[in-house]
Amino acid sequence: MKVGEELAPLEIAVTRTLIVAGAVASRDYQDVHHDAELAREKGSPDIFMNILTTNGLVGRYVTDHFGPSAVLRRIAIRLGAPNYPGDTMVLSGRVTALGDDGTAEVAIVGANGIGRHVTGTVTISVPEGTA
Repeated sequence: MKVGEELAPLEIAVTRTLIVAGAVASRDYQDVHHDAELAREKGSPDIFMNILTTNGLVGRYVTDHFGPSAVLRRIAIRLGAPNYPGDTMVLSGRVTALGDDGTAEVAIVGANGIGRHVTGTVTISVPEGTA
């Protein structure tokens, strides 16, 4: 692991099932995450992904890259363009810093067809000799 290391991009199909399942799994019952008609009444063209699902996908992306011994220490994300059904989100990342304590900071971007859905940083610990 070194500063500047790029993580391989990950394409995630943004399906209606993924959006609804993520909202239910995170106990986010806001209608804009499962009811298209009510989402439209509130000004959205369709249901959209919640931040907790995005957060989980970002964590999965980083731990998949660094392996099963990696431990997430911090995820700090900001949402931008919504993830609507039928789109694809492409996650990309780059190691931006290494700590003396065995941590790494990874800058993350997740883009879809209308822009950047998520930006942020992930701090991860990777035991020596496993990355």
